Amino acid sequence: MSVYTKLAELGITLPPVAVPAAAYVPFVQTGNLIFLSGHIARKDGKPWVGQLGLTMTTDEARPAARAVAIDLLGTLAAACLAAGKDLNDVKRIVKVLSLVNSAPTYTEQHLVTNGCSELIGEVFGTVGAHARSAFGVAQLPLGACVEIELIAELA
Repeated sequence: MSVYTKLAELGITLPPVAVPAAAYVPFVQTGNLIFLSGHIARKDGKPWVGQLGLTMTTDEARPAARAVAIDLLGTLAAACLAAGKDLNDVKRIVKVLSLVNSAPTYTEQHLVTNGCSELIGEVFGTVGAHARSAFGVAQLPLGACVEIELIAELA
């Protein structure tokens, strides 16, 4: 099944690439690998603010990680286009790295990150099975609850 058909079935419209907030680019391609810069969670166009274990629960943050996945897919689509390809040319989602804004005692970063990983799996099937790291951090830009970056391989 086409990635775009699956996105349509899920009711997902990919957003345009966000303008970087600092001195970096949204993605870099080297060889067949595409590295996506970290994307923070956004809700209604604003940073999705919260600190897990203090002002936000795992169940509240999982949709934030899913929202980041949608933004990442929008950037990945733009990166594919820049390479003369599209999302159907993604050979593998290689790695997801997730940073979760966490209180010192919070330990469910992996469950928050599932919001991203599960959507990628739904969209790409076996191509979306990826290696992953999920870290708790003291704070993220603009107070966001989660930031995620991604590495993909093109065919």
